[in-house]
Amino acid sequence: MSRSRILVVGAGFAGVACVRRLERRLSPAEAEISLVTPASYQLYLPLLPQVAAGVLTPQSVAVSLRRSNKHRTRIIPGGAIGVDTKAKVCVIRKITGETVDQPYDLLVLAPGSITRTFDIPGLVDHARGMKTLAEAVYLRDHVIAQLDLADASQDEAERASRLRFVVVGGGYAGTETAACLNRLTRHAATRYPRLDPRQIKWHLVDLAPKLMPELGDKLGTVALDILRRRGIEVSLGVSVSEVSAEKVTLTDGRVLPSRTLIWTAGVAASPLMATLGAETLKGRLVVRPELTVPGVDGVFALGDAAAVPDVTKGGDALCPPTAQHAMRQGKAVADSVIATLRNQPLRPYVHKDLGLVVDLGGRDAVSKPLGIELHGLPAQAVARGYHWSALRTNVAKTRVLTNWLINAVAGDDFVRTGFLDQRAATLKDFEHTDAYLSPEQVRKHTESLRAKG
Repeated sequence: MSRSRILVVGAGFAGVACVRRLERRLSPAEAEISLVTPASYQLYLPLLPQVAAGVLTPQSVAVSLRRSNKHRTRIIPGGAIGVDTKAKVCVIRKITGETVDQPYDLLVLAPGSITRTFDIPGLVDHARGMKTLAEAVYLRDHVIAQLDLADASQDEAERASRLRFVVVGGGYAGTETAACLNRLTRHAATRYPRLDPRQIKWHLVDLAPKLMPELGDKLGTVALDILRRRGIEVSLGVSVSEVSAEKVTLTDGRVLPSRTLIWTAGVAASPLMATLGAETLKGRLVVRPELTVPGVDGVFALGDAAAVPDVTKGGDALCPPTAQHAMRQGKAVADSVIATLRNQPLRPYVHKDLGLVVDLGGRDAVSKPLGIELHGLPAQAVARGYHWSALRTNVAKTRVLTNWLINAVAGDDFVRTGFLDQRAATLKDFEHTDAYLSPEQVRKHTESLRAKG
């Protein structure tokens, strides 16, 4: 009897949790497992702002799959760009640019999300994201380059625009990014004798009326006070209306001379979800509580790319796209895949959120573990303790802890690592959002292959 072919798309929290459980609970005789991912690591996304600030090295948050998996899973280096659910074929674009087709019996879709953008003039051409490891490293180089260029410039207008940084998005990613990079530039200013530290301006902009509303009014206000105490200008109820290479125009009419717009205004489901031709909700694939896709045989979806009912709230609400839910959904999907192979009943995904942590750098943090509101050093201890324990390998834990200790003792460094190019990289360049096929293109692609074969 031939082994079942299980294909997992995505090596984020959800995909990796699924693969690891499948490897532990399925015998090699039952199934062959393949994982589609552009890079052979799992990115620990919550610590990305600390990479951008230079507190952590990039490899600290890139947890090797080959080190932690049991070597049973075949890693396909590329990204899924289309799925033909009738032919049970996933179309994959390898990192070489070559397009290949991967047949499957059971498909697990955990491709994650992309940066959500809007039809704002100049946005996709001039904004910089914080969704991938490459973007974080690039952003660090860019910010330090602005200090270098401002220090060397004799033009006061140019200097002012290079020293003004605008972050859009008052969620966790935007708030932590603004806090960590503001701290970096404040410390760096002491190394630039020709720069007036008062010229370095940071702006955090969000259309919502409150900062990180999930934390509640009290902790949201504490976080807001911390940012403003550090000199970050926070503008709520405001967004961006236009972006150019040298200025950012806000919806309240202000024009900010700036060479840096960091865009963290939410995420959108991977465009892969639209290629299936199945029902979606705001781009996320609609799934049952068991994480199966209605009307589609052998397909499961989870994480940021799926609209997962939250049964702890009656099933009307959806699970938020957090790492906490993604990891647990990965294990639940693995159990559902195994149950499908063994003709056993499937169980719904059930998990109640355990709390939130926000690391603002230094000794500042706000946390809400199990509903308990904390700020300052206790919150920082909880935030870093949670992140450290969530890292999957001892090597990753050692690297992160060592980096934290070195930064605490030696402080920040301000060295550019050479990732800047003559042409500024865009969101599209980093996230490859133009690579996906339409459902019609997927159908034609698989039909042509059948005709040839």
